Amino acid sequence: MGKFSKIGFVLATLGSSIGLGHIWRFPYMTGQMGGGAFILLFFVLALSIGVSLLVADMIIGNKGRSDVVGCFEALDSHPKKPWRFVGIAIIGGPLILSFYAVILGWILYYFFAISFQLPSTMELSKFNFMELMVSHVWYQILGFSAVLGVTALIVSFGIKDGIEKLNLVLMPLLFIIFIGLLVYAMFQPSFMQAVHFLFGFRYEDLNGRVLVEAMAQMFFSLSLGVGTIVTYAAVSPSNQNLLKSSLWVVIPGIAISLIVGLIIFTFFFGYEGVLEKGGDGGMDLVFISLPLIFAEFGAVGQFLCFAFLGALLFAGITSTISLLEPSVFYFTQRYKVSRIKASLAISAIVFVLGLLAIDSFRAFYIGKHFTPELYPALVAAVGEMSRVFSNNTFFFLDMITAKVIMPLSALASIIFLGYAMKTQRVREFTQSFLSPLSFAIWYAIIRYVAPFVIVAVFLFQIFAQ
Repeated sequence: MGKFSKIGFVLATLGSSIGLGHIWRFPYMTGQMGGGAFILLFFVLALSIGVSLLVADMIIGNKGRSDVVGCFEALDSHPKKPWRFVGIAIIGGPLILSFYAVILGWILYYFFAISFQLPSTMELSKFNFMELMVSHVWYQILGFSAVLGVTALIVSFGIKDGIEKLNLVLMPLLFIIFIGLLVYAMFQPSFMQAVHFLFGFRYEDLNGRVLVEAMAQMFFSLSLGVGTIVTYAAVSPSNQNLLKSSLWVVIPGIAISLIVGLIIFTFFFGYEGVLEKGGDGGMDLVFISLPLIFAEFGAVGQFLCFAFLGALLFAGITSTISLLEPSVFYFTQRYKVSRIKASLAISAIVFVLGLLAIDSFRAFYIGKHFTPELYPALVAAVGEMSRVFSNNTFFFLDMITAKVIMPLSALASIIFLGYAMKTQRVREFTQSFLSPLSFAIWYAIIRYVAPFVIVAVFLFQIFAQ
């Protein structure tokens, strides 16, 4: 079985964590939830609880030296090995991939079809996205298939020749593109306005919900709870400094989020007149607002849009391979199936789920923007199957992974490490990179603080309206 180099492990883990959530969700949340106060809160949580959770998952993988199920089996001292069932977390990766690759397919369409013909009005920008959702279903399927195919191809090449080589190229390119865009933004008149908006402390915006949202963002931005970190750590060097590796994942991830936030808000404040007509956070940010803003730059705007969407694709692909790898690795290790066969088989299941996700989101979009009374033929064209899946497949996959599988799997992992394993054994695993004091702090976080955080986020995600 191939193994990561030390730098390859860090870049692959960083690539798995830096995704669309870092790039469009974090800046939006920062702007809405206290600016600098939210950033400081998130930074403290990430460096304490986030790093601790990463170290915990890395220990399980680095010492288990197998697939996710095998790692828990190897470390579980109980004769019946009940903790192996925590390995069910690997199903979360393909489930997330089935709708994550759909969104990347939209970005791929915009990369080739919209970058070179940017919309001149808000109405046209909305129409472009509406047309993709309603009329260009085959373009959605084509983009989704391309993303999934590239992902399966890279994973089939293996750890060293596929995943590591890709991240050695894409991660530096990702930072180069965003730093270049940041330098451009720094020379815009609205840059300082963006700085004040992003980093200004607005304590009045802070409340209990913001705290939980910060914890949720910290938790879900680190690829925890789907087996990725355990799998990557299992094929990392046995003498890897897991604390340093975790810091190299968390800190650059925060940096890229802040860089993107400065870029986006610089453009927003520079063209507020354009945005007053519509557009908001989430998907509208990338697919409606930003293309319209880039159009205001003329020919330069086409290049900026091309670069920005390219960076999103780079970030997305490094995440999709990390979602597919744990399940592929499981089948290759457990059943001695070739990587190509495992990648194709799992991708086939993901493809079917992705088609259902495309169909259901199309139905949701039509229901959101059109009424049956005004557009009976359009709504009827969606069909009974789409109405059944509307508000289900796409959003159900998101809900079941983000709100159930990921938090419960992560909770099980730290309970296993903090309570099922003997303290002395855990100490032996960490003595090469944690001092006695550092171990005591980390162990307390793992046993007491992190479980409380995960349960709080879980309950909030389930019951918050």
